[in-house]
Amino acid sequence: MNVSWNKLLASGEVTTHRTSKQELDKVRVLIARDMADASLPGLSADRQFATAYNAALQAGKIAIACSGYRVTARAGHHAITFEAAHLAVGPNVAALTDYFDACRRKRNVIDYDNSSVATETEAAELIRKAREFHALVEKWVAANHAALTP
Repeated sequence: MNVSWNKLLASGEVTTHRTSKQELDKVRVLIARDMADASLPGLSADRQFATAYNAALQAGKIAIACSGYRVTARAGHHAITFEAAHLAVGPNVAALTDYFDACRRKRNVIDYDNSSVATETEAAELIRKAREFHALVEKWVAANHAALTP
């Protein structure tokens, strides 16, 4: 990975940000909602996929906020979120953040271009990996930012 906080700041992709437990708890509620919604019986695989993807994106947001940054809202911010989450948490999440970046492309097609894009197997895998990522982020928060834990 050839990115640093300084490079992300210089490019305007992130700004400095001081988070709070209250702010993070609101994001945690979003994650819980999205994980529950993604698991609803009868929901299309596309909606399961997109909703689980959003939960993973929000988990990345927690890691970035705990590191003292916020991704700017502009084109490419989802890709930057996963890149910055990897930077924050470290190499143990690299495989997951790379996976979510690949899912980002499929989620874009689902939300903007086409239907019946994700399979049930892909949706189930994304749900599992989003839960795993959120658990790793929360473990990292507990170890490095104990005052911000749930």
